[in-house]
Order: sequence, then C-alpha cells, then structure tokens
Amino acid sequence: MAAINDLLRQIPDTSLRDRLEQEFARLSKNKKFGLVFEEHIPECTPLYDVPVKRGSTVALKTGHINDLYTVLKIEEDIALCRNKTTGDTRNIPVSELVSVAQFGEPIFPMLQPIAAVENARDSNLWHTIIEADNYHALQLLEYLYPKKVDCIYIDPPYNTGARDWKYNNDYVDSTDNWRHSKWLSMMQKRLKIAKRILADDGVLIVTIDDNEQAHLTMLLNEIFPDRKLFPVPIQHNPRGTQGEKFAVTHETAIFVVSKTSEIYKKSHLGGEISNFRKWGNQSERSKTARATTFYPVIVDKELNIVKFGDVLPPDEHPAGANVKVGDFIYVYPIDSNGIERKWRYSKKNENEVLPFLKAIDNSGTIEIHIQRESENTKTIWTDPLYNAEEYGTKMINSMLDTTFSYPKSLYAVHDALWHVVSGKPNALIVDFFAGSGTTLHAVNLLNVEDNGNRRCILVTNNEVSEAESKALREQGYQPGDPEWEKHGICRSVTWPRTKYSILGKRDDGTILSGEYFTNQIVSKEVKRSFYQLGFIDNPTDLTTASKKQLVSLLRDKDGKQQLPQSLVKADSKFIVSDKHSATILFDVNAVNEWLEALEDQDHITDFYIVVKSAATFKEIKAQVSNLLGPMNVTLQVKRPMSDGFPANVEYFKLGFLDKNSVSLGQQFREILPLLWLKSGAIGRRPEINSDEEPDMLILPQNGFAVLVDETKYAEFAKKISEENNIKVVYFVTNSEEAFREMTDGIKIKNTYQLYRDYIDNFVLGSRRDS
Repeated sequence: MAAINDLLRQIPDTSLRDRLEQEFARLSKNKKFGLVFEEHIPECTPLYDVPVKRGSTVALKTGHINDLYTVLKIEEDIALCRNKTTGDTRNIPVSELVSVAQFGEPIFPMLQPIAAVENARDSNLWHTIIEADNYHALQLLEYLYPKKVDCIYIDPPYNTGARDWKYNNDYVDSTDNWRHSKWLSMMQKRLKIAKRILADDGVLIVTIDDNEQAHLTMLLNEIFPDRKLFPVPIQHNPRGTQGEKFAVTHETAIFVVSKTSEIYKKSHLGGEISNFRKWGNQSERSKTARATTFYPVIVDKELNIVKFGDVLPPDEHPAGANVKVGDFIYVYPIDSNGIERKWRYSKKNENEVLPFLKAIDNSGTIEIHIQRESENTKTIWTDPLYNAEEYGTKMINSMLDTTFSYPKSLYAVHDALWHVVSGKPNALIVDFFAGSGTTLHAVNLLNVEDNGNRRCILVTNNEVSEAESKALREQGYQPGDPEWEKHGICRSVTWPRTKYSILGKRDDGTILSGEYFTNQIVSKEVKRSFYQLGFIDNPTDLTTASKKQLVSLLRDKDGKQQLPQSLVKADSKFIVSDKHSATILFDVNAVNEWLEALEDQDHITDFYIVVKSAATFKEIKAQVSNLLGPMNVTLQVKRPMSDGFPANVEYFKLGFLDKNSVSLGQQFREILPLLWLKSGAIGRRPEINSDEEPDMLILPQNGFAVLVDETKYAEFAKKISEENNIKVVYFVTNSEEAFREMTDGIKIKNTYQLYRDYIDNFVLGSRRDS
C-alpha cells in the first residue's frame, strides 16, 4: 500500500494524481468478505416540472439521463448547452430538454397539492400520498420524521429480469450483466436513509422473492448490524408460478427487528376460539361456599385483560354482566337472560389461563373469549386470504378500469402490519415503494377494526408502463405532458384506488361491491347437530374393524373426515377428543360415561349416536342438550366495501425550490405543507389565501404556530400562551442567538429555526449520502 502511495506522488499531472489517489482510496476500502457489488454511476432523476434556465443541469428528453449538459444561455427558446463529459457545445430547443437532479446534489423539496379526499370530517387524521422518486422523497422524510417512523413496509421491484424496474431511467432486464449490483446499489442508497427515519423500536418489513432474497438479507445485515432479521415465507400463489424446475408458491417478508421492537401475537379465528363462560344446565353458578368459578375478569378501557378479581360469596350478586368500577370494567359470567353462570376455569387457574383470554366488544357487551392454541407468531404463513390473485389482482381490477401487475394481497400486508403496530394505535407507517397503494388500504382496514388512529405515508413515482410508454410516444406525447402523466401508476392506480376504497364508490357514483374480511369477531349461538345411526342391528357386537369403518364414514359439510380411525381402540365404547369437533357413542349402555366425558367439551358440534330406537336417541339427545346447551361460536365479521373508511388523504407531487429563494424567506407558501406534515399532519392542511406573507400563523387546529416576522415576537408569545393545542413552533430567523432566546421565552419543547434547519438538513444530508 505504501509503495503505491509513493508511486502516485511521482505523477506530475496534479489533476490525474488527485483522481487516481481518490480511486485508490475507494478501492482500498473494498471488503474482502461479505456482500460486494459495484456502486455504478450515481442515479439521476428527471424533473419535468422544474423550468430549464441558465445554469440548469439538463438532459435530452429522448436521450440518456446520464448524458448531461449545462445550460449556458437561452435565447428565443433555444438553449446553448455544454456537454459535461466532452465539453462540446450545441444549441437545443428548450422543449426537448428536462432538468435533472444528480445523486449527491442538495435538493430543496416542496410539496405541490394535487388532490384530497375527506371522509372523516370529525377526525384530525390525514394520510399522505407523495408522487416522487423515492430517493428524494426519503430525503424529505428524514427532515420531517427523523427516528419517528414506527413501521416501514416496502415491496421493492423483485428484479426478475422482466424489465420491472429502471436504473437511471433505463429498464433493467435479464440481458444486463450488472442487474444485481444495480439493484443493490439502488436499494442501499434508500435503506440507509430509511434507517434514519425508523424509530429505535420501529420495524422494517421488506417483501422479496428468491431473485434477490439472499443478496437483500446480506445488505440488511450490513446496514442494520444491531438488529435481527426474521424471514417469513408467505404462500401468496397456491397454484404456483411455473418455473424451470419448481412451481414457486411463495415470497418472503423479512422483518428487521431491534431489541426494543415488539412483535404482537395474533389469534387466528376458528373453532378453537369460544366463550370463556360455560353453557347448559351444569353451567349455572354454584351456591356452595367452595365455588371458585364466579368472579370478575377485570378489563381496561382498551379491552386489555388486567387480571381476575376475587371470587364472590354465594350471597353477593353483581348488577349485571358488565360493571364499571373506576377506569375498569368488571366482566362476570352472566348470560343475556341475566342468569349467573360459571367461568370454565376457577380463580386458582388465573396464571395458566390468562394468556389465552381475549376481551371482545359484542354489540356493546364485553365478553371474555378463550383461545385454546398458543398465539405465538409462526415463521411460515399460509392462509387462503394471502392469495395475491384473489385478494390483490381481482380486488384492484374490480375497483378500477385499469389493471396492475402483481399487487399484494390486502390481507398479507394487513397481517404483516398487524404484528408490528396492532399495539400502537397512533403508529406512523411509511411505504416508499407504494405501487398500487395496498399499504394505505391495509392501514385503513386496521384502523376501522380497532378504532386506531394510525397514519400512513405512501411514496410512489408516476412511471408509465413500457407498453403504454411506447403507445404514447407513437402518438407524439413525451414524459411530463398531461396526457402522458395521467397514465402513470400514481395517477391511474394508487390515487384512484385510495380514493375509491375510502369513499366506497367510484368517481362515476357506482358503488364498490364485495366485502372485506376483518379481525373483528362476533359471538353467535348455534344449535348442535345430532345424527342417529340406526342401520346397525346389534351395536354392542361391533368389532374394532367395524367401528373404524363406521368412523371413516363420518364427514363434515366439506367432505373431510371428522374423526381419525386411530382414535378407535379395542374397548372403545365412545370417542371424545379435545382436538375434534365430532363425537360418536357406539354403546348406549355407556351413555353416563359418555356424558361425563362431554361435560367440558363445548367445542363439539356433531354428535353421532349408534342406536336403533328413535325414542332412546331423542332421550340421549335431550341429555346432551341439557348438559352443553347451544353452541356459542365466534364468527369473523365482514365489512362491505361500499361502507368505505372514515379516513382523509392528501395527495402531493414532490417539487423543488431554489436555495437562494428559500434562504431569503421567499418560499413560505411553498414550505407550509411541509410544516403541517412535520407537525403531525393534524387537521385539514392550512393554506395562505392572500398574496402577502403573514407576520405569524397561530394554528391550534393543526397543532403548530409560525413566527415569520421576529419583531412581532412579544405578540406571538402572548398568543400561543393562550392556546393549549400548540405543540410545535417554527421561528423564521437567521440568528442562532435570537432563535435560542425566542425558544427559551415559550413553554413549548418542539421548536425549529426556519429556514436554517430546512436548508442544513438537505445540504448536510446530500454530503453524507454521497
């Protein structure tokens, strides 16, 4: 190494020597082990809405984005341009040029309002959609929400070789020998900024398929060395995509989790969930002093079960099934007819049973349900609702006039988010590869299930598909033209899907059809089913083989066998199982033993009785009905899509400001949407209607205030002292000392200096990222 440095010093050409020294320093840092990939030419982004003017960095709209020019002058819509690589100059019509943002250059973003939908006027919650290149949008999010995002969910391009993504405005396909390193270079830049907006206890979720999973795993380990990765295969295509050797049925969600992150456990619905209260004649409250199954289950306002209360003496009777005591609700095993019954387990089993209980609001009455299986999150997910064709493609196609390739199942995204934010009702969720907008759709479903107030920010470009791009060019349109832009993904898919799903109808007034599956459940009483097997002449003479043959005939409504033959033993007089919803009585002489075995088996729905006498069958049926009563089943609540969601969304397009204009304080109107977002996007976005810049803004409905003219500080401080809802204050001043003094003079912790904080964030951030 030292010898090479000595040789480099001998090069007389100083510019060449400096360049070689820089390149050698870069090569010296290359790793000998781990994920190694080319950095590639830095990314450039076309900015179709930024005017071309003297000094602009530009490219030809029909050329390569990295073939850059500097505009020397403009006369009569003709720009004299110098090529940044060759130094050659040429005249180019301004209409053929597009402004370009280069990686590593400081940008000064603003948000241009495009549209909004408001379907929850009483709610202060506003989601956000940002149409932008996600790299620049992430730079903005770092200014708005450093270390404040609870969950980042992204579904980046899978890099299958099918021209599904672009690098430097060119499609990357299977013929590109550098497609893997280009993909990693693209992801690395974005994940580094994503790390800076993720809260310490936040979770990053990345879905990917096998094309890049191994590479992505190594990249994530490199960027998040202090976190643990949990890969979760999800069966999203049960039929399988026919590959060269295998039919691929899955993709993988990688959960990037810190030590302080919490992964919430999910109770899967089904026959294993039932009421904690007993049913039938044997379920009424015991009047003996030794009774230990009549006590309150104490629940807080958020329906969290706190603990079991004390057992009530036999002569003490509560006022009802739900009794409010301070901030808690005491839930007793009292049925809808006011009859005092028993819990399934006594007070002494509290520690054993408590983890499997769940409080449910059933039409205003709090009920306690028990989940018999462990609720630990599994590392392989299979559920019919994760089918991307059924609950992704078909769902979107039913909403929109256009089609979108390979959208996620709404429920796969919903469940991934649920495990991360179900215990955080005010979570902030970001998706910067938003695609069709499934993440925001899933957040709205989560919120409506538990009255949450989670906020979602989507970022997606407005890329036009390759086929549509070709057709539009043939018609004479170029990127940036209104006709071109309306075919982009954000405007033709993401926004209309979001809008229609919230309103429950399309722009033409037609109502959305279909239903959502929700995590909400409701209890319902259903009768148990009894079947007389009277075709056997001598039931007591049944052999073991005959009993097995008989059991094999027992099928449910879907044709599945209800009891395994392995349960039949040589001396079996009946079969009762904790794991199966059917039972069979072979020998009616053993009816008392059978009834005793059934006493706590509330999950059994189907009863088969081998007996020729109809009278005996009816008598036994009555005994079972008296013992167990009707079955209390838990059903999944569905929500009509036409109901929409009580939610509000603002749709912006990312724009760019001139640094000098910002420094001089001439861009307040353009900056205001950013201040609203930085303050939490509370309430309807404020606007300045007059042409004159105000001296100050006091916005209690939005939770923030701005002092524009620092000479008005005394008046400003007095006004905000009279407001209780101001949580964030912005001071426009060039003086660091004045900013500190003004901050010290108010009682609000969150204060920011404009426009210095804004400018420094993007200048310093661009240096760090480059």
